[in-house]
Amino acid sequence: MTKRLLCVLAHPDDESLGTGGTLAKYAAEGTETYLVTATRGERGRFGGSGERPGDAVVGETRETELRAAARELGVREVIVLGFSDGGLDAVPPAIAQEAIAEQLRRIKPQVVVTFGPDGAYGHPDHIAVSQLTTAAVVRAADRDYAVSKLYYIAWSAPVWAQYQAALKRLTSTVDGVERHVDPAPDWEITTRLDTSAVWPTVWRAVQCHQTQMGGYAPLTQLSPERHRALWGVQEFYRAFSLVNGSRTRESDLFEGLP
Repeated sequence: MTKRLLCVLAHPDDESLGTGGTLAKYAAEGTETYLVTATRGERGRFGGSGERPGDAVVGETRETELRAAARELGVREVIVLGFSDGGLDAVPPAIAQEAIAEQLRRIKPQVVVTFGPDGAYGHPDHIAVSQLTTAAVVRAADRDYAVSKLYYIAWSAPVWAQYQAALKRLTSTVDGVERHVDPAPDWEITTRLDTSAVWPTVWRAVQCHQTQMGGYAPLTQLSPERHRALWGVQEFYRAFSLVNGSRTRESDLFEGLP
């Protein structure tokens, strides 16, 4: 069986910060890894100083950074859907779902990874891509093909603490209300991957996002040990599986598959 893993995420840099260890680990093991990114991140930051160019230039630059990071991670193919950054929840659901479902039918991954319903820290685009991907998995299923396992990115308290300490207190302000998310209780984590062997690859991928490095400046001050702790484990909630299911914690996203 040729193993195929697809991550469906919202913005350039989500693949490195959110699933970099997972993509690098499986690519190094010979799994075909794919990435669908819903937007070009055209409303994001653009360097640390100077006049900000228009959204088109920002989006083009960030897509270039995304593809460079994906090469570092060993991703076989990157698909950018080009929906509006910051407006993913305003895209007609059937259109966005079908765009993702089309890639599911074409690539035929056994395993799909996306954000959880909390959007990591309440980010509306992250929440939208979680909902859209979940619906697309259903939309793409027929008698000939169905995704075998769907996972949501999750963080237990120790891993979330590493992110918070290395970066900042992660929040999102929506409609004037600050959103923050508590880490998942340990019992809710269904799958924990050891990605410590590929942490240098993940860090190289993160650094490909040069326009975003102003926000990641604290990462450049971390010791190798701290980097290893930050990128060395990835955790998930198994939203559904056609092939297994128990309280036993998995160490492989493909567990249960032939």
